[in-house]
Amino acid sequence: MRVGRIERATKETSVLVEVNLDGTGEVDVSTGVGFYDHMLAQLGKHGLFDLTVKTEGDLHIDSHHTIEDTAIALGAAFREALGDKSGIRRFGNASCPLDEALAEVTVDLSGRPYLVHSEPDGMAPMIGPDYDTTLTRHILESFVAQAAICLHVRVPYGRNAHHIVEAQFKALARALRAASEPDPRAVGVPSTKGVL
Repeated sequence: MRVGRIERATKETSVLVEVNLDGTGEVDVSTGVGFYDHMLAQLGKHGLFDLTVKTEGDLHIDSHHTIEDTAIALGAAFREALGDKSGIRRFGNASCPLDEALAEVTVDLSGRPYLVHSEPDGMAPMIGPDYDTTLTRHILESFVAQAAICLHVRVPYGRNAHHIVEAQFKALARALRAASEPDPRAVGVPSTKGVL
């Protein structure tokens, strides 16, 4: 089983993340930020990752630290679960529509963190009472830095902020699933360097 488990504690948050890349999409998520819980549930469900996230953070200040530290732990857990990446497909891409919004995601489990991210201009600043929409990019930055992957996320159009963000998480889940799946024809690590 390819499982990663990370526990991370700071003065601002306490985070536990466990991910099983070979799961069935069972999700148990609680961060105290309702919309973020919903997005993490999409990640597990559409990636077919079993995902447990338990975060307690300084929500009396705002949701920033809770969201950021959860993304950091999630990226670290994902990297741990991948192990040496032997026999995986390495690359994955997915396009997911959600009503008027479309998200396109391409990922390379390269061992080198890099993010390209674009969303439509003029998005509503908040979704619900505690999700700042500028944090979506920061979630992806934090995840990418710890997972050590190359990630391109593009939303060419969309009007509703909820749809724009949710489409990104669904497409990310599908692309990660495709990239991390075993390739029955692959032997060893899929890189001419011999390591990812």
